[in-house]
Amino acid sequence: MTSTSQPPEPAATPSPPTAAARRVRWWPALVILALALLVYAALWFIPHLSQQHFNLHVAQVVIGTSLLLVLWLLLFSRLRWQRRLLCLGVIVLSLAAVAALFRIRGVTGNLVPILEPRWARREFQQLSSSAGAKATLAARSDAALATAIPGAADFPQFLGPTRDTKLPGPRLATNWTVQPPALLWRQPVGAAWSGFAVAGSVAVTQEQRGEDECVVAYHLTTGRLLWSHTARTRYFTTLAGEGPRATPTLARGRVFTQGATGILSCLELETGQLRWSLNIFTNNQTRMPGWGQACSPLVLGDWVIVAPGGHHDRSLVAYRVDDGSFVWGAGKEGDTYSSPMPVTLGGVRQIVLFADRLVGHDAATGKPLWKHPWPGGHPHICMPVVASDSELIVSSGYGTGSARVRVERDAEGNWQAKQLWRSNRMKAKFTNLVLHRGFLYGLDDGIMACLDAANGEFKWKDGKYGHGQVLLVDELLLVMAEDGTVVLVDPSPDGLHELTRFTALHDKTWNPPALAGEYFLARNDKEAVCFRLPVRTP
Repeated sequence: MTSTSQPPEPAATPSPPTAAARRVRWWPALVILALALLVYAALWFIPHLSQQHFNLHVAQVVIGTSLLLVLWLLLFSRLRWQRRLLCLGVIVLSLAAVAALFRIRGVTGNLVPILEPRWARREFQQLSSSAGAKATLAARSDAALATAIPGAADFPQFLGPTRDTKLPGPRLATNWTVQPPALLWRQPVGAAWSGFAVAGSVAVTQEQRGEDECVVAYHLTTGRLLWSHTARTRYFTTLAGEGPRATPTLARGRVFTQGATGILSCLELETGQLRWSLNIFTNNQTRMPGWGQACSPLVLGDWVIVAPGGHHDRSLVAYRVDDGSFVWGAGKEGDTYSSPMPVTLGGVRQIVLFADRLVGHDAATGKPLWKHPWPGGHPHICMPVVASDSELIVSSGYGTGSARVRVERDAEGNWQAKQLWRSNRMKAKFTNLVLHRGFLYGLDDGIMACLDAANGEFKWKDGKYGHGQVLLVDELLLVMAEDGTVVLVDPSPDGLHELTRFTALHDKTWNPPALAGEYFLARNDKEAVCFRLPVRTP
């Protein structure tokens, strides 16, 4: 019998991939985006979260979401590999193009990055070509540089003559549309967060010009360069910005300046001639704080007082005005970005410093008399506010708030500080607060707010002015907003009463303004201006 074999079955050919197999797997990306939105929404409901911390958390959410989406694209999307790599290449090239065309020029007060083109260049009045720490006179047509100007008044130091944001006048006109401020001059300046100090016709500030940290004097009403002094040093970080941060102090015909890297100098107001100079960090065996030295020098009698920080009984130091010789050092506090404040508490003249803690030093010896704890982990910047002959108000940002503190002696004669109230409704980051007719006014995380100074009771919060500065002029608040707008506010516990406004500058403005009588000086890290403000007639 003949057997016949069956022909072999043909090999199975692979079937083409189904539509479902090729379909992009979108659901992981949608889950990632949904979770990101949920986290973002949850941040809004965290109690007392500062705007700075909110923005930092949002940045973390954006970065984390972006990385997860890239991971989804490469591993879980089911896109063809050519498309995955093409998308990845587009992402990388886009980021590279942005980095090549723009740079981060610091951040806003709420820690939002500010971008500027890499080809942007600064221009300003050229100083003399002489190098080193030597003063150079630019022009001397005035009979005397410190000649008084009609309508002007001295603004000789940080926050005004009494170092407390309060000016007795002039009585400013309240409608700048009908009576607009008169622009006297506007010009580029070197980077810095310093303000102006004014004596007579001389307005002095500090600037960073290239590798030189400069003290520069301008004529008050013309902006003409009078003299400059340079030192070869530079402070810069992406977040903090560039240049010096302190405001000069004018006293006894001299200019006292504190540089960002620690250089304390004494110059002649008339000529800019250097009398003496030293570095407070090397002199006191301490280090520069992370955001640069911001302490504006305090002149008391024959001494100039600064705050180098540190733990070697040198957190507050006095030098002789005439020659810069060491007088005394005291305190073991760390870094501070606030400035020494002269006060009288309990009948005793003291110097209060807001460092790691709030500390009161004897003004004659520097000896620490009392201390009051304060939350750390963030810069302490705001100047203490004198609330009575035995009480202070202190404030800081980053969600911390304000408190009123009573300073007095106990039965044994020992000093003690006791907190009377605490409020999270006034968080002064850069701004300095104003106490007026029993109520506290200031920028709470960039928004104008009012508290009852007696008990800390919240009254209102309104007006988004950013992290700027405030002066009390006669009975009105003069607000220098972070965006360069100048606003006049009638302070009242009943609510925000904005009277008038005008635009003085066009960029981020953290610098404290100066008002020398009718002459308003403002600056930021790019330009400076002087306006003559209209005043009310009798």
